[in-house]
Amino acid sequence: MKAKAFAKILILIIFSLGLWACSTEPVVDIAAVTAQPKDFVGSDTCKMCHLEHYDSWKMTLHSRMLQDAKANEDAIIVPIDEKAIREDLAKLEESLKVPSDKIYVPQKEEILYTIGSQWKQRYLVKKDDMLYISPIQYNADTHRWVNYHEQDWDKRPWLLKCGGCHATGADLEKNTFKEPGVGCEACHGKGSWHAALPKTAVFEKRNTIINPAKLTMGVAAQICGSCHNRGHATMKKGGGWPVGYEPGKALEAYYKSTSFEAGDVKHVYANEFSKGHHQQFIDWQQSKHSMEGVTCTSCHYVHQLGIPPTRSQTSFAGSKQCLSCHEMISNNLGHSIHSFANCVGCHMPRIAKSAESGDIHSHVFVTLLPEDTLRNPKIPNSCQTCHKHRNEDLKELQADWEALVRLPKPVGKTIESIPYKTAN
Repeated sequence: MKAKAFAKILILIIFSLGLWACSTEPVVDIAAVTAQPKDFVGSDTCKMCHLEHYDSWKMTLHSRMLQDAKANEDAIIVPIDEKAIREDLAKLEESLKVPSDKIYVPQKEEILYTIGSQWKQRYLVKKDDMLYISPIQYNADTHRWVNYHEQDWDKRPWLLKCGGCHATGADLEKNTFKEPGVGCEACHGKGSWHAALPKTAVFEKRNTIINPAKLTMGVAAQICGSCHNRGHATMKKGGGWPVGYEPGKALEAYYKSTSFEAGDVKHVYANEFSKGHHQQFIDWQQSKHSMEGVTCTSCHYVHQLGIPPTRSQTSFAGSKQCLSCHEMISNNLGHSIHSFANCVGCHMPRIAKSAESGDIHSHVFVTLLPEDTLRNPKIPNSCQTCHKHRNEDLKELQADWEALVRLPKPVGKTIESIPYKTAN
């Protein structure tokens, strides 16, 4: 009996030692931590506790929006060949504001950061201790060089014009940013309090960070809209991004979106559909999706465990994403044409431009008909964005559409009414 009692005591001692070993986390003064100003700590800090989400984020375009060309030479996706660049620029001579042989072309050694790689790539260089986007752009899908603000590129400080959406933790006063790319804190907010508090302070730690999934739908969508948007800052003159905005706040207090009505004919069509890139939020606001609470993350994921399945970070590829909600129960009328089940082709026509015209989709989710173009030739339509109908006559296309969606008139004779007879 004594041996059994001793064994129990020994087990209790070992168990207690185990608990003690697990609780050696240093005591942190929560009030002292949260009394300090919040600051950015960078995604490398976040990964220490959220490694799987970090790995997933590293597979996304967000993580590669801005890359350090000195730390990773492979970030530059094409040879910086001045002769080839000037040959391409010369083909655009008539539209250039500076002669092609006078446009500044950086040497590879001068490039500090790259911007983008999916559709196009731009290059950051330093002048007078300020970062600027050099006046050349490589369009990836067409393998050609084009101009970019060749007449005033060194009058447009990158951090002021673009930095807050290309990098995380941009500080205009210090002329710095915390990390290149759209990092964790771009959507979750400054993480210094969250990182400093111990795991044992469960509730306090949770309250120090923004989880967009727990915000109201409209406020959560505005986090995406803070960058997938076009307009100007309201708190900082000349700012091209919402200076001062933080996730969870009301975006319109910090940013004014552009519109055709306000005079932006370069980036918006007359029907207020966008024709310039980083436009998705402007489009979505006009859509039925917005009215019904279908937001950005209803279709797109920001980080997902495992390898991302699609180019645009949607849960399903192409129209399968649409069909995951819009179950098709018939394929008549408009849905009987050759593109049946190709929802994206008609309802998200490629009418916006990132690198080349028509390389990105509209996000108003409305089919543009030939009659829209007939009324205003500057407005494109869904039919002619398809290779099959690109060069067809608009009036004929519209007539074909009207014939297709017109319900046939009933045929046959009306059945005469039969007198009602009661039983005897």
